[in-house]
Amino acid sequence: MDAHKKYTSANRAAWDASAPLHEAGETWQRLLAEVAKADFSTFDETLRETLEDVGVVGKRVVQVCCNNGREVLSLSAMGAKTVLGIDQSDAFLAQARKLAHLSGRKCDFLSADIYELPEDTPGDFDLGLITIGVLNWMPDLKRFFYAVSGLLARDGVLVIYETHPFLEMFDPTSADPFSPSQSYFERGPHANEDSITYDGSDGGQGPVSWWFSHTMGEIVSAAVAAGLKLERFNEYPHSNRETEFDIYEDRKVQIPMCYTLVLRKER
Repeated sequence: MDAHKKYTSANRAAWDASAPLHEAGETWQRLLAEVAKADFSTFDETLRETLEDVGVVGKRVVQVCCNNGREVLSLSAMGAKTVLGIDQSDAFLAQARKLAHLSGRKCDFLSADIYELPEDTPGDFDLGLITIGVLNWMPDLKRFFYAVSGLLARDGVLVIYETHPFLEMFDPTSADPFSPSQSYFERGPHANEDSITYDGSDGGQGPVSWWFSHTMGEIVSAAVAAGLKLERFNEYPHSNRETEFDIYEDRKVQIPMCYTLVLRKER
């Protein structure tokens, strides 16, 4: 078995098990009500501005780890020519196809482990997108970025909007949430047995999942090694992850909470 297969397989099972929780709340009902709107978007201002700067209209776009497809459909609404969403959770892709049907937009979805993409997966996308909470599920960043780079055409652009690695040092549920609880250089893997939710709710115990910490240097270096040239790196003091991390926003002494990377494929 691939050295990392036990982690990716376990994570797939954890995501599949958590999917019903995501289809039961107010967020899902809001998606159902709004997805057919012409201006549908789940992007915040930071990501929308970044995507507008690099250009989406008329582009062939792929999103890696697309979850329930809400951002795939947001890209389509922004004017992308075609959009492919890739995820290894069949349960979340079922939700994605349901949203796509309601939206009336033509989008494609591929069920696959990013480390084991089918040989006939297209490799000519103009734009790739990775958003919140993807990189920390990846046990091997170098292999991950080689796979992502392989999806892009020469001169294609990759946009990443992620949680800042610095934030991994803090635990908002601890008795002292403002003191670091983990070294910045801690690698993991970290086991988690809580069901995966976005809204801070308690979903109860679920299948074990595995989380990996990566430094900012490791992320950039792995991307560059995969033939991606760094064009832009911006850091921000706002949170783009679970609501419990909101306590670190708007403080007198601010910390980096998220970032955007814009990279271009050179070879």
